[in-house]
Amino acid sequence: MNDQSTLIDPDLQDAKTVATRYLTALDAADPAGIETVMGALVTPGFTWHGYHPFERISDAAAVAREFWAPLKTSLTRIQRRQDVFFAGRNEIDGFESIWVVSMGHLMGLFDHPWLGIRPTRKLTMLRYCTFLRIEGDRVAEEAMYFDIPHLMIQAGQNPFPPQTGASLVQPGPLTHDGLLIDAQPKAEGEATLALINAMIADLGTWNLGLPLTEELARTWSDDMLWWGPAGIGATYTIERYAEQHSGPFRASFTDRAKTRHVARLAEGNYGGFFGWPNFTARPTGGFMGMPETGKSGEFRVIDIYRRDGDKLAENWIFIDILLFWKQQGVDILARATGIDA
Repeated sequence: MNDQSTLIDPDLQDAKTVATRYLTALDAADPAGIETVMGALVTPGFTWHGYHPFERISDAAAVAREFWAPLKTSLTRIQRRQDVFFAGRNEIDGFESIWVVSMGHLMGLFDHPWLGIRPTRKLTMLRYCTFLRIEGDRVAEEAMYFDIPHLMIQAGQNPFPPQTGASLVQPGPLTHDGLLIDAQPKAEGEATLALINAMIADLGTWNLGLPLTEELARTWSDDMLWWGPAGIGATYTIERYAEQHSGPFRASFTDRAKTRHVARLAEGNYGGFFGWPNFTARPTGGFMGMPETGKSGEFRVIDIYRRDGDKLAENWIFIDILLFWKQQGVDILARATGIDA
């Protein structure tokens, strides 16, 4: 009889091998050669979901030309500083598809302009997280989210008023165990996914009926770390998270739609999801120092979690803030750089 606590899913290991080959090839390619590299490693129907101003691109060659070649020309000598790496079956489609997640920073020398952002000739880090859907020995779909405003802040072009949280280059997991190269017991991933789902159920539409700190304590450890995007910032402990982000965020919006995701998965103590969008909400004033607009906007979000026992301990968040404000009639990128995005 199999011991459920030690069962593993060998298909996840195969998917990690494919994802590693893809990421390694992207890292090694120069701007002129990346189109060829991508073409050899993705399926014919490959689709890429990126942040504004890139949006969704259904052609690998276009992704290479429009995103990777300009980025690699601007940030020279790029290194991938990967902090989290795991695979899992997607709960959203009945655990049929397999996705691999990579999160960390792309580090390089900011030698040439990118998206109108002025180069510094200094070491610069671009926060990223990518979800890769694997089919056979190729990548069929990718959601790559990246914190452009954080790069702008490093370049001295901060487009936002003071944040409620702290802005900093974000470290990987406290436990330094986020690279799940080896197979993990299925039971551990199932426990992580169940906890993430419990948190989502509590979040709902902000109507659980408990004081905010009590609601959070149901699924979060007291010393939680919430690594938010530039424009909002990071915060530490349930009390300060409620004070510096969750409380102000809930007070700033109404008409929040129900959460929906494209992929939600977990392996070991790590899990996460992304949506396109995750939800919509209408600002009623005060969010990120901006006035209310009365317009509903999309929140395209990636969340990555680390579980510690029966509580969530760390959360890395990527939000397409540039897109949200563009939908509100404020082109943050153009305003900060003088170039129409």
